[in-house]
Amino acid sequence: MAKAKTKLHIQNKQTPQLTITNNKLKLCLSDMKTIKPLTDNQKGFFDAYEKSKVSLLHGVAGTGKTYIALYHALDEVLDKRNQYQRIVIVRSAVPSREIGHLPGDEKEKTEVYTAPYVEICQDLFDRPDAYTRLVEQKAVQFMITSFVRGITLSNSIIIVDECQNMTDMELNSIMTRVGPRSKIIFCGDFRQTDLYKKTDMSGLKKFMAIADMMPSFKTFEFGTGDIVRSSIVKEYILARLEYENKYETN
Repeated sequence: MAKAKTKLHIQNKQTPQLTITNNKLKLCLSDMKTIKPLTDNQKGFFDAYEKSKVSLLHGVAGTGKTYIALYHALDEVLDKRNQYQRIVIVRSAVPSREIGHLPGDEKEKTEVYTAPYVEICQDLFDRPDAYTRLVEQKAVQFMITSFVRGITLSNSIIIVDECQNMTDMELNSIMTRVGPRSKIIFCGDFRQTDLYKKTDMSGLKKFMAIADMMPSFKTFEFGTGDIVRSSIVKEYILARLEYENKYETN
């Protein structure tokens, strides 16, 4: 299900232009808007991003976790001076887990899961076809966890999105795929899992406990004060948390 677009302060680097390569329109770093953090926790991630090789953006919905992760990843991958050749976005096929029963080929089956990134890229480049262009020029690759095993992701910035919808084994598989000259960013909130609690528990809590033992791992916690999507979202999440603390706390 597509996420609502997170509104961030935006400044144009310059009037978007396109470079023509092999008779195709190729998006460049100068085509992308520059954004600034809206909250202190967003700023913390912005300041630490360059040196962080393994990080988790964790917290409530509407705080712009995926937006700022993809923005920074694009900022690096499109900069020809760095070592990163592509962004690999990884998600789990929830609620179906496996996508074999959905109609169409692999590309058609995964389109429903790429909708948030299509919207983010459209906003950052002010082009409805921005995500498609980035995929065509091999700057962005999307992958379902079902196809992660057995590969090595080198020279890549890996964004593991909605990681609360992944089992312990899925998170383990992804973490062990990280190759040389790569960095990995996890985005999620264990309170938002779509997994059936009695049959398929999210592995995020265990993963966070393990990550705390890794000296290089940095966690950025986003709370209700970081919600930037809309005032309605913020009001709802505050009310929901109040309800859960009042009626669902053991």
